Amino acid sequence: MNRADEDEYRQFVAARLASLRRTAYLLCRDWHTADDLVSITIGKLYRHWRRVKAAENVDAYVRGVLTHAWLDERRRPWRRERSTDELPDQVDVELPEPALIDREVLLDLLGQLPARRRAVVVLRFYCDLSVEQTAAILGVSTGTVKSQAARGLEALRMLMTSPASTTRGELS
Repeated sequence: MNRADEDEYRQFVAARLASLRRTAYLLCRDWHTADDLVSITIGKLYRHWRRVKAAENVDAYVRGVLTHAWLDERRRPWRRERSTDELPDQVDVELPEPALIDREVLLDLLGQLPARRRAVVVLRFYCDLSVEQTAAILGVSTGTVKSQAARGLEALRMLMTSPASTTRGELS
């Protein structure tokens, strides 16, 4: 990579690092894993920067790389471990602000969606991508994006109205 390309790459990454990290967190719901995903993504971008900068929509391309990195990580055996809700030592803490509670509930509910459906919901409604853009990133048809988005939103609505809306687990 020549000096000009490297400078352009650095500026691109610096400008979008926080956004990539937030998107990665919404996908995986763990800040450490989100940081790993962003690292994997920017490493791939560096190796293929000439191809990336030639893309019609660089941001969409990068979101696609990030989403595929997350899906690849979910397939790995060590990612199948599940954490428990019970901690060895409990500490009394004050309840956070209502907005933070709502955000945590929404993140818990989002975490109960299957990986592909969660990816569709995050890309469509958090990243504000069109059906076509989401389909291109995930490599699926627009009909699949529409149905997965509808099913994802319906599942979130059902979970919001259920009494045990914060229980962990995945919906199919």
